[in-house]
Amino acid sequence: MNVAWIAGLPLIAVAALLARVVARRGRTGMIILAGIGGVLMAGALVLLVVALTARSAGAATGPAAVAGARAVATAAATASATASASSAALLGAAIAVAASTIGAGIAVAYAGAAALAAMSERPELFGRAMVIVGLAEGIAIYGLIIGIILIGKA
Repeated sequence: MNVAWIAGLPLIAVAALLARVVARRGRTGMIILAGIGGVLMAGALVLLVVALTARSAGAATGPAAVAGARAVATAAATASATASASSAALLGAAIAVAASTIGAGIAVAYAGAAALAAMSERPELFGRAMVIVGLAEGIAIYGLIIGIILIGKA
């Protein structure tokens, strides 16, 4: 059972508290939060590149060791290609779900605000307004379907 994420819970709580304190500064606080987010994203990308390009540091000499190393390298290359394709599919699924969810959230925010404004003037528009908000929600469902398809290919 992998419970490493539990160690990150205090860090997440501190980050949320810090974000709330910084956000109270208004526009300057938002710029600071965006900068911190950019730095964290750049660091995560560096770690991803390092993790994907890491190689074994061990070395052996002699004919038997070389033949064994070739066999291991061939098996590792085959496993690496399979793992690489699998990880690419999972990464693609994560991107599809995340991007579609963010897009749907933005669409629902604008459509929902407009729907409430229209319903405050003409309450009989409730059904039409909810259909439009539901169409905006469909964006997230499409991303989820693509994510499920990509996970099935992994």
